[in-house]
Amino acid sequence: MTAIRVERSNTVLYCASWQETIAFYRDLVGLAVATDNGWFVEFEVTDTSFLSVADASRTSVTAVAGQGITITWRVADLEATRAALIDRGVQVTPVRERWGARVCYCHDPEGHRLEFWSP
Repeated sequence: MTAIRVERSNTVLYCASWQETIAFYRDLVGLAVATDNGWFVEFEVTDTSFLSVADASRTSVTAVAGQGITITWRVADLEATRAALIDRGVQVTPVRERWGARVCYCHDPEGHRLEFWSP
């Protein structure tokens, strides 16, 4: 069987706390806005990976309040990433060892868990 070749990835979060979640990813995490159409904002994570925040009140998909969702991002410098988030007012867990990596966690205003990790 031939594997599907993904050229671009986009994860969409349907949010009730839409404005707060946009501000979190734009202002606190520091992601650049790639697209904004008034109810759907797409952030560039990497050249080929994007994270979108949709206003659940304007979609047919219901917000899940973060239930069952973890967004995990490998970062070059975990300590610097954690310190930057803390400096911006984000509640971040202490760094711990997990699955052979060093990790820390925080949550966006909608309740989605973010995991930042380094090998």
